[in-house]
Amino acid sequence: MDCILTIDINTSSVRIHAFDLTGEVLGMRKGSYPTFHPQADYSEQDPEQVFITTLYVLKNFINEVIQPQKYKVRALCFCAAMHSVLAVDKNGRPLGNAIIWADNRGIKEAKMLKKSAFRSPIYEATGTPIHPMSPLIKISWMRHQDPERFAQAFKFVSLKEYIVLQLTGEYLIDHSIASSTGLFDIHQLKWNAQALEFAGISPERLSAPVSIFFDEVPLKKEYSKSLGLSSATKVILGSSDGCSATLGSGNIAADRATVTIASSGAVRVASKEILADEKQRFFNYLLAEDYYISGGPTNNVGVVFDWYTQFFGSFNPGQEFEQVRVELLREATQVPAGAKGLLFLPYLLGERAPIWNANARGVYFGLNITHEQKHLLRATIEGILFEMYSIGKLLTDHRSFSSISLTGSYSSIPLFAQILTDIFGLPFNVNTKVDSVALGTALIGLTGMKYYNNLEEASASTHFTETYTPNAQNHELYLRYFEVFERLSGKLEEEFEMIAGLQ
Repeated sequence: MDCILTIDINTSSVRIHAFDLTGEVLGMRKGSYPTFHPQADYSEQDPEQVFITTLYVLKNFINEVIQPQKYKVRALCFCAAMHSVLAVDKNGRPLGNAIIWADNRGIKEAKMLKKSAFRSPIYEATGTPIHPMSPLIKISWMRHQDPERFAQAFKFVSLKEYIVLQLTGEYLIDHSIASSTGLFDIHQLKWNAQALEFAGISPERLSAPVSIFFDEVPLKKEYSKSLGLSSATKVILGSSDGCSATLGSGNIAADRATVTIASSGAVRVASKEILADEKQRFFNYLLAEDYYISGGPTNNVGVVFDWYTQFFGSFNPGQEFEQVRVELLREATQVPAGAKGLLFLPYLLGERAPIWNANARGVYFGLNITHEQKHLLRATIEGILFEMYSIGKLLTDHRSFSSISLTGSYSSIPLFAQILTDIFGLPFNVNTKVDSVALGTALIGLTGMKYYNNLEEASASTHFTETYTPNAQNHELYLRYFEVFERLSGKLEEEFEMIAGLQ
């Protein structure tokens, strides 16, 4: 049987799926790698560790599943988290760790750009909000704060580009990842001159932008041989995780929204038009020509619940992290909605949409003497999901939704799905059989290989396995809590700045 392998390089792990040519899953393997936080605002990953893990998982998957089942791999199609930056020398060797999306070290450079005349032209040309997440800001930070590494850098690439470079020997970046750098003109499909000027680089120091369907570079011979793949196996560039998740959730239509809850999160809509916002609160990323994915991202979803589990979970000897997390979720279901009047602002990693404040910090609000650990647990989960609603609420000012899909690693957790449904007060559709990012990546590959005529047809082939319906009483209660949540997030702006200055 012919198949396509999707390789998703996300924040905490690489996930490799095999799909047949109708989009059905044949198997999956994953491998994890750590994120380092050498300082409060720093988030980094070792590119060599990410590449070696990817290669290890891919080889094991082929040895354990593909070859025993006699599947024939027709293509590898890639997908990755956005906004990472890695400086490499002339030989493609990393000059230090990759700076990933959660990193906020470029606060000063972001403020500098926001105050300049470049702010609106760059946002309108690139579709990327001005924030330290943006590779534009990270390169500018390196230029001013790490000039030796900046000068040594032959090119600035993302983790996905680095993996592709290792496997093919070519510097290539797909349009969707490029459009999340803050450096790429999504209208003219080329690097933006004003953004390059602000970053202090020429276009030659970036990879060549190509379509998500690009498949004109083969695997290096040593890798096709060691992996046991035919030299005819296509390498399809694919897209970003957010664009793939939207496609894989079946929502390539303006009246539908996709909510993703994973390590980070986002609320997205897809359409043929850019979502205009005078306050520049939304991103507009290019999936393919004339396909835009618009919405808002949050830094604080799975990483916050992992933080809570790590430091407040009860770890018995020999107990795995996942077991403790399951016990916490079971405990949280026993606490009534509203956590007995306790609220949590989840801004442990600063925040992007809708407040776009890299200095925002986490806050428990409303504590009294009757609160117990279980109330902090429930409030933590609800705070994460109130933040998702704050983005969705902004989008409903611009679009009306006929349906919402829930995707991401946390979408299969019933407690998260039901609370989110209750907060939004709208039905949520979930596909628990397959990861939407992997499916969306497979659909890009299959469209590029002409098994679908276009992305609409490919996206329409997806199905949902569950629908959550809102509890009206909980929805009414959550709206009252959200009013306080929203007011607090806005009122604490000065205090966030003050406490960040003390950390």
